[in-house]
Amino acid sequence: MDREPVSSSNLASVGYDPASETLEIEFNNGRVYQYYNVPPFMHERMMEAPSIGSFFNAEIKKAYSCEQV
Repeated sequence: MDREPVSSSNLASVGYDPASETLEIEFNNGRVYQYYNVPPFMHERMMEAPSIGSFFNAEIKKAYSCEQV
């Protein structure tokens, strides 16, 4: 999955596949996780948020199942 770099103190890049509703997050420590069943509007809201990291922590991190890839 292609990811785009983001400006965040915790996240390095973000990718999204709308067909599978999979959100892929690369953290600054190099770890990559995929979050499943994330609707497109949540990805859009995260990318438009004033703080992508804060939005991720508040709205994505514990709300969706994930696995490290």
